[in-house]
Amino acid sequence: MSQLHPDLSRVRFLPALSFGPRTALLAQRLTARMRPGRTPADLSIEEHTAPGPEGSPPLSLRVYRPRSPTAPSPALLWTHGGGYLFGSPVQDERGSIEFARELGITVVALRYRKAPQHTAPTAAEDAYSALSWTVDNADRLGVDPGRVAIGGASAGGGITASLALMCHDRGGPRPVFQLLVYPMLDDRTAVRTDLDGLGVRMWSVASNRYAWRAYLGEAPGGGEVSSYAAAARREDLSGLPPAWIGVGTLDLFHDEDLAYADRLRAAGVPCRTTVVPGAFHGFDTVFPKTGAVREFRRAQTEALRSAFEESAPPPPDHTGTPR
Repeated sequence: MSQLHPDLSRVRFLPALSFGPRTALLAQRLTARMRPGRTPADLSIEEHTAPGPEGSPPLSLRVYRPRSPTAPSPALLWTHGGGYLFGSPVQDERGSIEFARELGITVVALRYRKAPQHTAPTAAEDAYSALSWTVDNADRLGVDPGRVAIGGASAGGGITASLALMCHDRGGPRPVFQLLVYPMLDDRTAVRTDLDGLGVRMWSVASNRYAWRAYLGEAPGGGEVSSYAAAARREDLSGLPPAWIGVGTLDLFHDEDLAYADRLRAAGVPCRTTVVPGAFHGFDTVFPKTGAVREFRRAQTEALRSAFEESAPPPPDHTGTPR
Protein backbone atom coordinates (compact mmCIF):
# COMPACT_ATOMS: atom_id res chain seq x y z
CA MET A 1 0.00 0.00 0.00
CA SER A 2 1.48 3.36 -1.00
CA GLN A 3 2.09 6.21 1.40
CA LEU A 4 -0.20 9.20 1.77
CA HIS A 5 0.49 12.07 -0.58
CA PRO A 6 2.44 14.77 1.33
CA ASP A 7 -0.33 17.30 0.65
CA LEU A 8 -2.87 14.97 2.24
CA SER A 9 -1.02 13.58 5.25
CA ARG A 10 -3.10 15.59 7.74
CA VAL A 11 -5.96 13.14 7.16
CA ARG A 12 -4.26 11.03 9.85
CA PHE A 13 -5.68 13.42 12.43
CA LEU A 14 -9.27 13.03 11.26
CA PRO A 15 -11.51 10.45 12.94
CA ALA A 16 -12.30 7.25 11.07
CA LEU A 17 -15.73 7.25 9.43
CA SER A 18 -18.04 4.32 8.85
CA PHE A 19 -21.65 4.39 7.73
CA GLY A 20 -24.47 2.11 8.76
CA PRO A 21 -28.25 2.59 9.03
CA ARG A 22 -28.18 5.25 11.77
CA THR A 23 -25.15 7.25 10.67
CA ALA A 24 -26.28 7.21 7.03
CA LEU A 25 -29.71 8.51 8.00
CA LEU A 26 -28.10 11.26 10.07
CA ALA A 27 -25.82 12.20 7.16
CA GLN A 28 -28.83 12.20 4.84
CA ARG A 29 -30.68 14.66 7.06
CA LEU A 30 -27.66 16.90 7.59
CA THR A 31 -26.68 17.12 3.92
CA ALA A 32 -30.29 17.76 2.89
CA ARG A 33 -30.18 20.85 5.13
CA MET A 34 -26.89 22.23 3.84
CA ARG A 35 -27.08 25.90 3.01
CA PRO A 36 -25.08 27.47 0.18
CA GLY A 37 -22.80 30.45 0.51
CA ARG A 38 -23.19 33.79 -1.20
CA THR A 39 -23.70 33.72 -4.96
CA PRO A 40 -20.65 35.09 -6.82
CA ALA A 41 -21.26 38.33 -8.68
CA ASP A 42 -20.32 36.81 -12.04
CA LEU A 43 -22.69 33.84 -11.80
CA SER A 44 -26.39 33.16 -11.65
CA ILE A 45 -27.44 30.30 -9.34
CA GLU A 46 -31.08 29.23 -9.56
CA GLU A 47 -33.29 26.46 -8.26
CA HIS A 48 -35.37 24.68 -10.90
CA THR A 49 -37.96 21.93 -10.85
CA ALA A 50 -38.11 19.28 -13.56
CA PRO A 51 -40.48 16.38 -14.19
CA GLY A 52 -39.30 13.17 -12.58
CA PRO A 53 -39.54 9.69 -14.06
CA GLU A 54 -43.06 8.56 -14.91
CA GLY A 55 -45.12 8.13 -11.75
CA SER A 56 -42.44 9.81 -9.59
CA PRO A 57 -42.29 13.23 -7.92
CA PRO A 58 -40.65 16.25 -9.60
CA LEU A 59 -36.90 16.66 -9.45
CA SER A 60 -35.04 19.51 -7.80
CA LEU A 61 -32.10 20.98 -9.71
CA ARG A 62 -29.56 23.65 -8.87
CA VAL A 63 -28.38 25.49 -11.98
CA TYR A 64 -25.15 27.51 -12.26
CA ARG A 65 -24.66 29.88 -15.21
CA PRO A 66 -22.34 32.76 -16.10
CA ARG A 67 -24.18 36.06 -15.99
CA SER A 68 -22.67 37.02 -19.34
CA PRO A 69 -22.64 33.74 -21.25
CA THR A 70 -21.59 33.23 -24.83
CA ALA A 71 -24.83 31.57 -25.87
CA PRO A 72 -25.52 28.89 -26.61
CA SER A 73 -23.03 27.37 -24.15
CA PRO A 74 -22.11 23.79 -23.36
CA ALA A 75 -23.61 22.22 -20.25
CA LEU A 76 -22.68 19.66 -17.61
CA LEU A 77 -25.20 17.56 -15.69
CA TRP A 78 -23.48 17.02 -12.35
CA THR A 79 -24.44 14.30 -9.85
CA HIS A 80 -23.09 14.51 -6.30
CA GLY A 81 -21.68 11.69 -4.21
CA GLY A 82 -22.65 10.21 -0.88
CA GLY A 83 -22.61 6.44 -1.26
CA TYR A 84 -26.10 6.50 -2.82
CA LEU A 85 -27.21 7.26 0.76
CA PHE A 86 -26.88 11.02 1.28
CA GLY A 87 -25.58 14.24 -0.23
CA SER A 88 -26.64 17.46 -1.90
CA PRO A 89 -25.53 19.66 -4.81
CA VAL A 90 -24.48 22.22 -2.19
CA GLN A 91 -21.61 19.99 -1.05
CA ASP A 92 -20.11 20.33 -4.53
CA GLU A 93 -20.89 24.03 -4.92
CA ARG A 94 -17.23 25.05 -5.10
CA GLY A 95 -16.62 22.67 -8.00
CA SER A 96 -19.80 23.61 -9.86
CA ILE A 97 -18.90 27.28 -9.60
CA GLU A 98 -15.38 26.58 -10.88
CA PHE A 99 -16.68 24.64 -13.89
CA ALA A 100 -19.23 27.33 -14.76
CA ARG A 101 -16.70 30.13 -14.38
CA GLU A 102 -13.60 28.58 -15.97
CA LEU A 103 -15.38 26.92 -18.88
CA GLY A 104 -18.21 29.41 -19.40
CA ILE A 105 -20.76 26.59 -19.19
CA THR A 106 -24.06 25.86 -17.49
CA VAL A 107 -23.90 23.30 -14.69
CA VAL A 108 -27.13 21.51 -13.79
CA ALA A 109 -26.71 19.80 -10.40
CA LEU A 110 -29.20 17.09 -9.51
CA ARG A 111 -30.87 16.14 -6.25
CA TYR A 112 -31.69 12.47 -6.65
CA ARG A 113 -33.59 10.09 -4.39
CA LYS A 114 -31.49 8.19 -1.88
CA ALA A 115 -31.18 4.66 -0.54
CA PRO A 116 -32.37 2.82 1.44
CA GLN A 117 -35.73 4.55 0.92
CA HIS A 118 -35.24 4.33 -2.86
CA THR A 119 -33.32 1.43 -4.33
CA ALA A 120 -31.61 1.10 -7.71
CA PRO A 121 -32.12 2.14 -10.42
CA THR A 122 -34.09 5.08 -8.98
CA ALA A 123 -31.10 7.43 -8.84
CA ALA A 124 -30.10 6.67 -12.43
CA GLU A 125 -33.68 7.17 -13.61
CA ASP A 126 -33.72 10.54 -11.85
CA ALA A 127 -30.50 11.46 -13.64
CA TYR A 128 -31.97 10.40 -16.99
CA SER A 129 -34.99 12.65 -16.41
CA ALA A 130 -32.72 15.54 -15.40
CA LEU A 131 -30.61 15.13 -18.53
CA SER A 132 -33.73 14.96 -20.71
CA TRP A 133 -35.02 18.15 -19.09
CA THR A 134 -31.70 19.92 -19.70
CA VAL A 135 -31.72 19.02 -23.38
CA ASP A 136 -35.43 19.78 -23.82
CA ASN A 137 -34.99 23.18 -22.15
CA ALA A 138 -31.78 24.11 -23.93
CA ASP A 139 -33.19 27.33 -25.38
CA ARG A 140 -34.49 28.44 -22.00
CA LEU A 141 -31.15 27.70 -20.35
CA GLY A 142 -29.02 29.15 -23.16
CA VAL A 143 -27.47 25.71 -23.71
CA ASP A 144 -26.28 24.01 -26.87
CA PRO A 145 -28.20 20.68 -26.76
CA GLY A 146 -25.48 19.04 -28.85
CA ARG A 147 -22.78 19.79 -26.28
CA VAL A 148 -24.05 18.39 -22.99
CA ALA A 149 -21.69 16.33 -20.83
CA ILE A 150 -22.48 14.27 -17.74
CA GLY A 151 -20.35 13.91 -14.63
CA GLY A 152 -20.30 13.02 -10.98
CA ALA A 153 -18.19 12.00 -8.02
CA SER A 154 -18.20 8.74 -6.06
CA ALA A 155 -21.79 7.43 -6.09
CA GLY A 156 -22.55 10.32 -8.43
CA GLY A 157 -19.89 8.95 -10.77
CA GLY A 158 -21.55 5.55 -10.60
CA ILE A 159 -24.92 7.10 -11.41
CA THR A 160 -23.29 8.98 -14.29
CA ALA A 161 -21.81 5.79 -15.74
CA SER A 162 -25.21 4.06 -15.51
CA LEU A 163 -26.82 7.12 -17.09
CA ALA A 164 -24.47 6.81 -20.07
CA LEU A 165 -25.64 3.22 -20.49
CA MET A 166 -29.30 4.27 -20.27
CA CYS A 167 -28.82 6.93 -22.93
CA HIS A 168 -27.11 4.42 -25.20
CA ASP A 169 -29.81 1.78 -24.72
CA ARG A 170 -32.71 4.20 -25.18
CA GLY A 171 -31.31 6.07 -28.14
CA GLY A 172 -30.81 9.40 -26.40
CA PRO A 173 -30.18 11.95 -25.10
CA ARG A 174 -26.58 11.72 -26.33
CA PRO A 175 -24.03 13.18 -23.91
CA VAL A 176 -20.73 14.13 -25.51
CA PHE A 177 -18.59 13.10 -22.54
CA GLN A 178 -18.68 11.39 -19.14
CA LEU A 179 -16.54 12.75 -16.29
CA LEU A 180 -16.19 10.07 -13.62
CA VAL A 181 -14.51 11.24 -10.40
CA TYR A 182 -13.47 8.20 -8.29
CA PRO A 183 -16.77 6.56 -9.33
CA MET A 184 -18.56 3.86 -7.30
CA LEU A 185 -19.12 1.38 -10.11
CA ASP A 186 -18.98 -2.21 -8.90
CA ASP A 187 -20.93 -3.85 -6.07
CA ARG A 188 -18.57 -6.83 -6.26
CA THR A 189 -15.86 -4.76 -4.57
CA ALA A 190 -18.03 -5.00 -1.44
CA VAL A 191 -17.55 -8.76 -1.25
CA ARG A 192 -13.78 -8.78 -1.79
CA THR A 193 -12.21 -10.12 1.41
CA ASP A 194 -8.69 -9.13 0.35
CA LEU A 195 -9.54 -5.46 0.97
CA ASP A 196 -10.45 -5.85 4.65
CA GLY A 197 -6.96 -5.00 5.88
CA LEU A 198 -6.52 -1.85 3.81
CA GLY A 199 -6.20 1.34 5.81
CA VAL A 200 -8.44 3.33 3.49
CA ARG A 201 -9.72 6.75 4.54
CA MET A 202 -13.10 8.51 4.34
CA TRP A 203 -14.92 5.55 2.74
CA SER A 204 -14.37 2.23 4.44
CA VAL A 205 -14.95 -1.37 3.44
CA ALA A 206 -17.79 -1.56 5.97
CA SER A 207 -19.41 1.61 4.58
CA ASN A 208 -19.15 0.22 1.07
CA ARG A 209 -20.84 -3.04 2.05
CA TYR A 210 -23.69 -1.29 3.79
CA ALA A 211 -24.17 1.26 1.00
CA TRP A 212 -24.38 -1.35 -1.75
CA ARG A 213 -26.81 -3.47 0.26
CA ALA A 214 -28.99 -0.41 0.88
CA TYR A 215 -28.87 0.70 -2.76
CA LEU A 216 -29.48 -2.71 -4.30
CA GLY A 217 -32.07 -3.75 -1.74
CA GLU A 218 -30.21 -7.04 -1.42
CA ALA A 219 -26.75 -8.37 -0.67
CA PRO A 220 -24.10 -7.13 -3.12
CA GLY A 221 -22.18 -9.50 -5.34
CA GLY A 222 -25.17 -11.51 -6.57
CA GLY A 223 -25.62 -12.72 -10.10
CA GLU A 224 -28.54 -10.56 -11.22
CA VAL A 225 -27.41 -6.99 -10.57
CA SER A 226 -28.41 -4.54 -13.31
CA SER A 227 -25.82 -2.31 -14.94
CA TYR A 228 -28.23 0.55 -14.26
CA ALA A 229 -27.35 -0.07 -10.60
CA ALA A 230 -23.66 -0.97 -11.02
CA ALA A 231 -22.26 0.06 -14.38
CA ALA A 232 -19.29 -2.30 -14.12
CA ARG A 233 -21.74 -5.18 -14.53
CA ARG A 234 -22.27 -4.29 -18.21
CA GLU A 235 -20.42 -6.72 -20.47
CA ASP A 236 -20.52 -4.63 -23.67
CA LEU A 237 -19.32 -1.05 -23.20
CA SER A 238 -19.11 -0.17 -26.88
CA GLY A 239 -20.85 2.92 -28.21
CA LEU A 240 -20.56 4.96 -25.02
CA PRO A 241 -19.36 8.59 -24.92
CA PRO A 242 -15.68 9.30 -24.29
CA ALA A 243 -14.70 9.33 -20.63
CA TRP A 244 -12.26 10.62 -18.05
CA ILE A 245 -11.75 8.67 -14.81
CA GLY A 246 -9.79 10.04 -11.85
CA VAL A 247 -8.93 8.15 -8.66
CA GLY A 248 -6.26 7.93 -5.98
CA THR A 249 -4.05 4.96 -5.21
CA LEU A 250 -5.43 4.77 -1.65
CA ASP A 251 -9.06 4.85 -2.77
CA LEU A 252 -11.18 1.75 -2.18
CA PHE A 253 -12.45 2.16 -5.75
CA HIS A 254 -8.99 2.30 -7.33
CA ASP A 255 -9.08 -1.20 -8.81
CA GLU A 256 -12.66 -1.13 -10.07
CA ASP A 257 -12.17 2.31 -11.63
CA LEU A 258 -9.04 1.42 -13.57
CA ALA A 259 -10.56 -1.89 -14.64
CA TYR A 260 -13.57 0.01 -16.02
CA ALA A 261 -11.26 2.42 -17.86
CA ASP A 262 -9.41 -0.52 -19.42
CA ARG A 263 -12.69 -2.10 -20.50
CA LEU A 264 -13.92 1.15 -22.04
CA ARG A 265 -10.75 1.43 -24.09
CA ALA A 266 -10.95 -2.23 -25.11
CA ALA A 267 -14.49 -1.53 -26.36
CA GLY A 268 -13.25 1.35 -28.51
CA VAL A 269 -14.34 4.14 -26.14
CA PRO A 270 -11.69 6.86 -25.62
CA CYS A 271 -10.94 7.06 -21.90
CA ARG A 272 -8.28 9.10 -20.15
CA THR A 273 -7.27 8.40 -16.57
CA THR A 274 -5.68 10.46 -13.83
CA VAL A 275 -4.28 8.49 -10.89
CA VAL A 276 -3.14 10.50 -7.87
CA PRO A 277 -0.44 8.73 -5.82
CA GLY A 278 -1.26 8.58 -2.12
CA ALA A 279 -4.76 10.05 -2.51
CA PHE A 280 -7.74 8.62 -0.62
CA HIS A 281 -11.44 8.72 -1.44
CA GLY A 282 -12.86 12.23 -1.39
CA PHE A 283 -9.46 13.83 -0.84
CA ASP A 284 -10.42 16.83 -2.95
CA THR A 285 -13.31 17.70 -0.64
CA VAL A 286 -11.20 17.39 2.53
CA PHE A 287 -8.16 19.43 1.43
CA PRO A 288 -9.43 21.56 -1.46
CA LYS A 289 -6.63 24.14 -1.37
CA THR A 290 -3.69 21.76 -1.75
CA GLY A 291 -1.55 21.43 -4.85
CA ALA A 292 -2.61 17.81 -5.35
CA VAL A 293 -6.25 18.85 -5.49
CA ARG A 294 -5.58 21.80 -7.78
CA GLU A 295 -3.91 19.46 -10.26
CA PHE A 296 -6.76 16.95 -9.97
CA ARG A 297 -9.30 19.68 -10.64
CA ARG A 298 -7.24 21.02 -13.52
CA ALA A 299 -7.28 17.60 -15.17
CA GLN A 300 -11.07 17.51 -14.94
CA THR A 301 -11.47 21.02 -16.32
CA GLU A 302 -9.15 20.33 -19.23
CA ALA A 303 -10.91 17.04 -20.02
CA LEU A 304 -14.23 18.87 -20.21
CA ARG A 305 -12.73 21.73 -22.20
CA SER A 306 -11.34 19.31 -24.78
CA ALA A 307 -14.65 17.45 -25.02
CA PHE A 308 -16.61 20.65 -25.60
CA GLU A 309 -14.12 21.93 -28.15
CA GLU A 310 -14.17 18.66 -30.08
CA SER A 311 -17.98 18.67 -30.14
CA ALA A 312 -18.31 22.31 -31.21
CA PRO A 313 -20.02 22.87 -34.57
CA PRO A 314 -17.67 23.85 -37.40
CA PRO A 315 -17.41 27.58 -38.15
CA PRO A 316 -19.29 28.85 -41.21
CA ASP A 317 -17.35 29.46 -44.41
CA HIS A 318 -17.29 32.85 -46.19
CA THR A 319 -20.78 32.21 -47.54
CA GLY A 320 -22.22 31.72 -44.08
CA THR A 321 -22.68 27.99 -44.62
CA PRO A 322 -21.27 25.63 -41.96
CA ARG A 323 -18.30 23.68 -43.29
